Amino acid sequence: MALTQLNQTISPQPTPPDQRGYDYDLVIVGGGIVGLTLASALKDSGLNILLIEAKVSSAAVAKGQAYAVHMLSARIYQGIGIWDKIRPQIAKYSQVRLSDADYPGVVEFETSDLGTPELGYVAEHQALLEPLQEFVQNCPNVTYLCPAEVVSTKYHQDVVTIEIKIAEQLRTVRSKLVVAADGSRSPIRQAAGIKTHGWKYWQSCIVAFVKPEKPHNNTAYERFWPSGPFAILPLPGNRCRIVWTAPHEEAKALCALNDEQFLQELTQRFGSQMGNLELLGDRFVFQVQLMQSDRYVLPRLALVGDAAHNCHPVGGQGLNLGIRDVAALAQVIQKAHQTGEDIGNIRVLKRYERWRQAENLTILGFTDMLDRMFSNQFPPIMFVRRLGLWFLRSVPALKVFMLKLMIGLKGRTPELAKR
Repeated sequence: MALTQLNQTISPQPTPPDQRGYDYDLVIVGGGIVGLTLASALKDSGLNILLIEAKVSSAAVAKGQAYAVHMLSARIYQGIGIWDKIRPQIAKYSQVRLSDADYPGVVEFETSDLGTPELGYVAEHQALLEPLQEFVQNCPNVTYLCPAEVVSTKYHQDVVTIEIKIAEQLRTVRSKLVVAADGSRSPIRQAAGIKTHGWKYWQSCIVAFVKPEKPHNNTAYERFWPSGPFAILPLPGNRCRIVWTAPHEEAKALCALNDEQFLQELTQRFGSQMGNLELLGDRFVFQVQLMQSDRYVLPRLALVGDAAHNCHPVGGQGLNLGIRDVAALAQVIQKAHQTGEDIGNIRVLKRYERWRQAENLTILGFTDMLDRMFSNQFPPIMFVRRLGLWFLRSVPALKVFMLKLMIGLKGRTPELAKR
């Protein structure tokens, strides 16, 4: 079924269940970037897909957020066939400067380390969401319901029954598989009884857009302070995205300052390398947490993105882990479908879990270690981390390994990224 206009409520018109026992091969709950990426990745799979999003399209696009888009994520989007639509709307970064507060030993990651024209990209939320929405409109195997809400899911041996509320009316569909792409508080995960482990950090993040007086020169900065990491990400139009981590009360107090006072504090933390700063739009605070689900799959259910895991924002890993999840899941279920396997069978879904759960845990642990190592002033730890920075500057092979780990070029590469 072809996708209709995103802002319209549409009614599913499934094949009668008495003919084959289900209405869709796959139901994706959550039409954000991760859910849309999964639907896009399966455009040529032969699977009949229903994508459900609770928020109207305009509300989702208005979300004021920006993300680092790592090299592997860019290659996945190239493999899907959408990168040419995304690339003109985002900024590249060709250098990353990593430093420990005012310590002079700065580590510089450059394109020459990888032999690539850039190290990665930075994209605003709508720069990813809108091309994905447009792309999915042209996927004849995808039906999109927006706004629509999942009321209940019931798992049976051969099918999942999903009750959906659309314009105050209830509809029921049946599917081989449900994929939860519905965020860190995932109702689908909670209803399935999947437990999570992790913790909320003592820190919150302030995010804001600024326009510097001088060119940002496509340079990204990650500067570690005792209160937490401070990142500067370049954006188109010589704008920058600030991600400022601080203890909760300090973050709230900073966000409560008027614009002039906030800019004064920001300039002290930002430095003078780009001249005067102009604050653009509102600033926001969100709490930081680490979370890993005990399992990513159950019979006829798979978790992806924030529904499966959360990590500290240091290094800009969060969205990229979700993009890798869906590339892996798309590969697993498409191959299973091609060989006649039941895509909702736990043996099939375990292939995805084995692939992604361990790799995600490695990144969650690495980002947690970075934050704890650098967010303190305990002298022995300060000595160890500055020794580590010295090794990164002095041992090229170690620097390249670290860079590849952070941008997704270590670990198993999805076939989508090889096209």
